[in-house]
Amino acid sequence: MSKRVIMAAGNWKMNKTPKEAVEFVNSLKGLVAGSKSEVVVGVPFVCIPGVAEAVKGSNIKVAAQNVHWEASGAYTGEVSCAMLKELGVDYVIIGHSERREYFGETNEMINKKARAILDAGMTPIICCGESLTQREQGVTAEHVRYQIKVALLGISAEEASRLVIAYEPIWAIGTGKTATNEQAEEVCGIIRQLIRELYNDDVAEKIRILYGGSVNAGNAKALFEMPNIDGGLVGGASLKLDAFEQIVKHDA
Repeated sequence: MSKRVIMAAGNWKMNKTPKEAVEFVNSLKGLVAGSKSEVVVGVPFVCIPGVAEAVKGSNIKVAAQNVHWEASGAYTGEVSCAMLKELGVDYVIIGHSERREYFGETNEMINKKARAILDAGMTPIICCGESLTQREQGVTAEHVRYQIKVALLGISAEEASRLVIAYEPIWAIGTGKTATNEQAEEVCGIIRQLIRELYNDDVAEKIRILYGGSVNAGNAKALFEMPNIDGGLVGGASLKLDAFEQIVKHDA
C-alpha cells in the first residue's frame, strides 16, 4: 500500500448556509475522529469562519473553493489568500472544471493562484480533467499533462512535493458516471509520471493525486486502493454525513 496519507476532501460547492455548515461539521467531528485518512471540507467563503472555529482541535481541515491571486485591490467580489489564511484555511481548491467552464478560468490564472496560495503558506488542490469529447478523441493524456504543466510553472520541487492534484474527468462530475478504477488509475499514473519528468522520483512519490467524479460510499474503497490514487475530491456525497463518513473510513 501507498505510504502517502489518503485524503478525503469534500467539495461542497454552493451548498449549506453558515449555520447548516457548522451543524454539519459538529456532527462530523465525532464520526471521523481517529481516522487514518486526512479529512478536509471545502466550504463556501461565508461558511469558513464558523466552520474553522468549529473544527478547532479536531482532525478536520478546512479548504476554500477558490481565491484571487492578487494580495489586494479593486477586484469586487473576490477574496485574497491573506483573508483565507487569517481564518484558518489549510487548503484551496483551484482550477475546478466548473470554474473553468462557467467563469472562464485559464491554466495561466490557475498557475498564478497556485503561486499565491503557496506564498501564503497554504496548499493548493489543483484540479484537472478532460471532457467527454476529449476522452473520445483519445487526447486525455495530452490535455491533462498540458493543464498540469502550465499550473506548475515556476513552482519548485520542494513546493510541488506538498501539492495536491485532483483528477476529475468532467464527464463524471455530477452525472453519476464514474471512471472505472482502471481509467482513474491510468490518468493518475500519467500525472505522477509527468511530475517525475518535471521534477524527480522523490517529488513524484510524495505528491498526492486525488480522484474526483461521482465518488461515493460504494466505490471509494476500491478507487483509493489503486496505486496512484491517494484519495478523493468528493462532491455530492460529501454533503451527506453517513456517506462522507463511510468514504473517510473506507478502510476501517
